[in-house]
Amino acid sequence: MNYDTLIIGAGAAGLMCAANAGKSGGRVLLIDHAKRAGEKIRISGGGRCNFTNLDVSARNFLSENPHFCKSALSRYTQWDFIALMDASKIAWHEKTLGQLFCDTTAKDIVAMLLNKLDKSGVTLAVQTTLVDYAKSETGFTVTLETDGKRRDVTAQNLVIASGGKSIPKMGATGIAYDIARHFGHAITDIRPALVPFTFAGGRFGAISGLSTPVHVHTKSGRFTESLLFTHRGLSGPAILQISSYWREGDPITLDLFPDSDPMEILRAQRQIGGRKQLTTYLGKMLPARLIDHLAAEFAISGNLADQSDAALAALVAQFKNWSLTPSGSEGYRTAEVTLGGIDTNGLSSKTMGSQTVPGLYFIGEAVDVTGWLGGYNFQWAWSSGIAAAAAISAA
Repeated sequence: MNYDTLIIGAGAAGLMCAANAGKSGGRVLLIDHAKRAGEKIRISGGGRCNFTNLDVSARNFLSENPHFCKSALSRYTQWDFIALMDASKIAWHEKTLGQLFCDTTAKDIVAMLLNKLDKSGVTLAVQTTLVDYAKSETGFTVTLETDGKRRDVTAQNLVIASGGKSIPKMGATGIAYDIARHFGHAITDIRPALVPFTFAGGRFGAISGLSTPVHVHTKSGRFTESLLFTHRGLSGPAILQISSYWREGDPITLDLFPDSDPMEILRAQRQIGGRKQLTTYLGKMLPARLIDHLAAEFAISGNLADQSDAALAALVAQFKNWSLTPSGSEGYRTAEVTLGGIDTNGLSSKTMGSQTVPGLYFIGEAVDVTGWLGGYNFQWAWSSGIAAAAAISAA
């Protein structure tokens, strides 16, 4: 039960790290408490996995140290993973905004990574939990439990790839933070990210399922994508993106006409003959159900012909600057990732290794590096996993 490297967590980062750390012939053990490896890969992207993005840079990531991710991302890029997909004959396509998905199923990526494990001689142990861990003179001593049976394992290197707290129904526990604290590492503020907003009283229940393009911004973030009204509140890509920048009590501001100037359109229609209801004209520019829902809140009434320029300008301003304050978010239950994590001040940006505990590494979502929606978090998993594997192989 002696290994060169023990990796905790068989998600995207752990699988990538294990496959590459084993290339040099080192004995690698990869464990996960789930029944199967790569479960988040399998369910992501509607089962097709948004595995990376054509445009990846540090600006697509949030961290207290915005420069930390640059080293790993530059040394294993989106093009490297695309090349791996092509070499494995996994077909893919660009969906929108540079987001890349499998043509068929995310299971193809899991199978590809498992095949790499086999070729590298990695030992994979699922339904295995971490019971205890400690630093030793030569590395680490760890107690594992499988099917109620415990065993002690020693390893020169310990890699933590167990993710954050998002989607607890899949077994997420935040154990990475406990391990980090045990070894003296600080944890930044953590919170659910890429998560829908909730509003009290079923505010948007009547238009649940309605989607429309918007520009949304808060104090420090802004995105232009689709918004989805739900029974619980607001969702859709625009909301998931801005949620990473939102804090409780803060408002968000929506522009319901992100790509047009409704003032000019309405004035032109008024000249042609504005005897129809104002709601009728607006219902041709935005979903009619949305206009009906907003009619009372925005005081939309009367014929278009009866509206002065000042009245139209005031109405347009409401559509362009609709301020809403969410009651909260849906939390870790539906959050795609955890914002924040293990403080990067204690890690090497080149190796992902601890600055104070030799042989200890943290990779993937557990680290204070959080990507936007669109394949960025998977790219961080691949890149950080490779960075740690390269350091282990070179040691």
